Amino acid sequence: MKKQVKGGTLNETSREYVMNKVISYSLIGVCAVLLAGCAAGPHFQRPAPPDVSGYTSTPLTTSLASSPTTLGGPQSILKGKRLTKYWWRALGNKKLNRLINEALEHNPTLVAAEATLRQAQELYAAQAGSTLYPQLNGDLGAQRQRFNPGALGQAGEAREFSLYNAGVGVRYTFDLAGGNRRALEALAARSDYQQFQLEGARLTLAANIVTTAITQANLKRQIKIIRDILKSQENQLELTRERIRLGHGKPDDVYPLQTQLEQTRARLPLLRNQLQQNEHLLAVLIGRAPGKGPLPSFALEDFDLPSELPLLIPSELVRARPDILGAEALLHAANAEYGVAISKLYPQLNLSADLGTQALTTGALFGAGSAVWSLVGQLTQPLFNPGLPAEKRAALAAFDAAAANYQSVVLEALRNVADVLRALDNDSKRLQALAAADFASRKSLESTQRRYGLGAASFYDLLIAQQQRLQTELDLTEGQAKRLVNTVAFYQAMGGGLFDITSLCQCK
Repeated sequence: MKKQVKGGTLNETSREYVMNKVISYSLIGVCAVLLAGCAAGPHFQRPAPPDVSGYTSTPLTTSLASSPTTLGGPQSILKGKRLTKYWWRALGNKKLNRLINEALEHNPTLVAAEATLRQAQELYAAQAGSTLYPQLNGDLGAQRQRFNPGALGQAGEAREFSLYNAGVGVRYTFDLAGGNRRALEALAARSDYQQFQLEGARLTLAANIVTTAITQANLKRQIKIIRDILKSQENQLELTRERIRLGHGKPDDVYPLQTQLEQTRARLPLLRNQLQQNEHLLAVLIGRAPGKGPLPSFALEDFDLPSELPLLIPSELVRARPDILGAEALLHAANAEYGVAISKLYPQLNLSADLGTQALTTGALFGAGSAVWSLVGQLTQPLFNPGLPAEKRAALAAFDAAAANYQSVVLEALRNVADVLRALDNDSKRLQALAAADFASRKSLESTQRRYGLGAASFYDLLIAQQQRLQTELDLTEGQAKRLVNTVAFYQAMGGGLFDITSLCQCK
């Protein structure tokens, strides 16, 4: 059969040859498409939710204890109700809301997480573009050659000439075993992982800002109370010295009081240092330098205690927490990469076609008689490659590791929720007791003040009652802040209201 181009046009035999080739490769392509309907390796199945209905071995108290004090209101744990995405607004602090909004825009950690997510998405797009569709390239070239007939044993003088060529080429690899699709699936899963990392970073950032603001309010009140205690102890020490001077006491009575006074004084620098570090942390969390401008000041009275705490059951929790969903995405990626390793054991079909022109002058490049073409199909089957089975086993081991990691993350999440639920219950009971102690110390101080006014109690007795009152107030402040902090921890443990955020992802 004649295959050459003759007289600048294709003869009938050539046309028949081309048609036969086209039909042959079309049939190959149809078969390849049919074969490509199956992808190597098992399809990913989402892990089953935990087979437990609760978080603790004993029933939880759904109605937490209340107390007549700041942040001591009643709280109810409600199953089946979901959080709102902007959960921090339930604390009722507008200054806090503004800080979190600023942080979500300018925090460098979030900016980095967003950039990493974009990188993962673009890597997926790049891989999809290079594997799902044929690659079309244009070529334009020129070369100068010298031909010597003597090199072929022929007579004649050497000749020099230029050769110009232009054309287009098409390349496509049929995904017979589904390896390309599995590779894309793995990239999509890793993109999902970065999405969940970003959502987790946002949740952690908001929780850290709220906790830092509460800690700031707690430290400021503690410093004020310590200063009041210090002033009372100074008065007590001065009074004791005056009694000794008047002969109504022993010199040794001063030392215990002076020791107590200096111990109280030593607490102030520590608290001030914690407060200053807290302010530095808050500035960095919202994306500012610590020395750039003043920050809002918070007090415990500025916060509301949410009365309802929506509790997700364990089967819902695994679809709501970014850390669990991230571990699931890594498991999905490992499953797809195992499929990629399996696909390498199967045949690979590559098709390519080139159409162009060649001429000795640029003017004749696109003229009649300069057309050239080629159509190539290549089927490759690995026959002996000991590395491929080992690669498959390595991918399976990576999948097993990802599965174990997923189970670990789920267990840690369940433990985290159980710890927070127990802490909320114990915090409410502790605050109830501290409020009762605060009430008793206040009544005791009022009684001592009345007795002092009637002359039945000394000023020394009054100072002692004041110090006891301030100490109970200090404990109460710590209890109030602790209850609020653990409420924030509850919201974070529930995933921050991002229920079923798999809708944001490429992998379904």
